[in-house]
Amino acid sequence: MPVAELLAEATSILEAAGVVSARVDAELLLAHVLGVARGRLALAGEPTAEQTWQFRELVRRRGARVPLQHLTGTAPFRHLELRVGEGVFIPRPETEVLVGWALGWLGRRPGAVVVDLCAGSGAIAAAIAAEANRPVVLAVERDPAALMWLRRNAAELGLAGLPLRVVSGDATDPGVLADLDGTVDVVLSNPPYVPEIDAAALPPEVTDHDPRAAVFGGTDGLDVIRALIPRVAALLRPGGAVAIEHDESHAYVVPALLRADGRFDDVELHHDLAGRPRFTTATRLD
Repeated sequence: MPVAELLAEATSILEAAGVVSARVDAELLLAHVLGVARGRLALAGEPTAEQTWQFRELVRRRGARVPLQHLTGTAPFRHLELRVGEGVFIPRPETEVLVGWALGWLGRRPGAVVVDLCAGSGAIAAAIAAEANRPVVLAVERDPAALMWLRRNAAELGLAGLPLRVVSGDATDPGVLADLDGTVDVVLSNPPYVPEIDAAALPPEVTDHDPRAAVFGGTDGLDVIRALIPRVAALLRPGGAVAIEHDESHAYVVPALLRADGRFDDVELHHDLAGRPRFTTATRLD
């Protein structure tokens, strides 16, 4: 069957299944099967019978609301393609804004020490390692399944000459990275922050496939963030900075928590590209 007909068939199936980005997902899945860039699908020849079967099977699974990234095995994040699958939170484009802020704060100063707490797949840490000026980047994660994906992404960065140190441990544990206390330039985190009361409003791609522990932060979504703040304060050097992603319902709460700690200044709320409150930054007082 020609590419155009296959895509039309798949788009119809995905739309009926409630997939919002039906056409885009169909194109990405077919490009994955054919081993070409999505923009070159129009130039691709007619798929073989085996490729057609593979594509239809992927469309069937996507229609069952298996995340697109689990089907292709990768997730784009800034300039990277990260390895992802069951057991790890899929990085979202919204978090790229936090990374952009961090890169701007770091400037071109070489050798900055950057810590990614609740690292998951390592999206934040990997982007900093790839784009900052020879930083020292450490990614902390405690979940065994997520650690497998984090180590895989770190290994691929290492092959490209971009070292990323993986640390197995609880990001809120004072003993984790205790040797770095008072020396870190930037701490970044995309912790579990969705309020459990909002679970019913989430799509099945999240509720059925993202690890629950990586999504929900207790009843109000703030359990992990509350525990992270004192650890961040201990890690940062005087004048160092932190950026914590959070739920839009936390627009006033997270800045208030940072101010209440008493060790932070320049607390500022930032919005994502859709204009929603997305993360809060602050600097460590002397």
